Amino acid sequence: MEPVARTVSAFLVPLKSFSSSKERLGDALDVDDRHELMQQLAGGVLDAAAELDRWVVCDDDAVARFALDHGAQVVWRNGGLNHSVQGAIDQLRAEGYQRVVVSHGDLADPGTFAPFVVDGPQMVIAPDRHNDGSNVVSVPTDVGFEFSYGPGSLHRHVAEAARCGLVTSRLNTLSLDVDTPEDLEIYRQHQRIGSGS
Repeated sequence: MEPVARTVSAFLVPLKSFSSSKERLGDALDVDDRHELMQQLAGGVLDAAAELDRWVVCDDDAVARFALDHGAQVVWRNGGLNHSVQGAIDQLRAEGYQRVVVSHGDLADPGTFAPFVVDGPQMVIAPDRHNDGSNVVSVPTDVGFEFSYGPGSLHRHVAEAARCGLVTSRLNTLSLDVDTPEDLEIYRQHQRIGSGS
């Protein structure tokens, strides 16, 4: 049976086990607090993409339940971030999605992902605040784009977009992801400003 063509993009969030996430925050938060923070951030990301078909790629039962509770569907994959994302995109393409917006689950105050939903041969990317990582990447599913997360991923993804014949647009609105104690302090400052305290 042929897949049904969709006019909406898929929104994909790779999440690893909450119990093992954010270990670099170990000096600032204990395990329970890291678990709570990751759920808070990931929930905010999924809620901000409520207008899209949301998917979580994971290999953990608790994360899968969390995804379903937030209205997302689950793609089961393991084997590392790049392998999991690539496999999930292959599945979404087979289901008829023409574009996928891949977002990290630890973004602070994402607001909206609407600017990442575009047509045509474009990649829309949101760098991290160090201009090194790739917080959000939006690409067509049919151009053979290969994801390459890790240090320096922004530059690799821009080069990959060129290889695939995509025009790159950069958005700097989602630059804060919470990975380190410094990121956490900036995030807390933003929360204090937002609450007026």
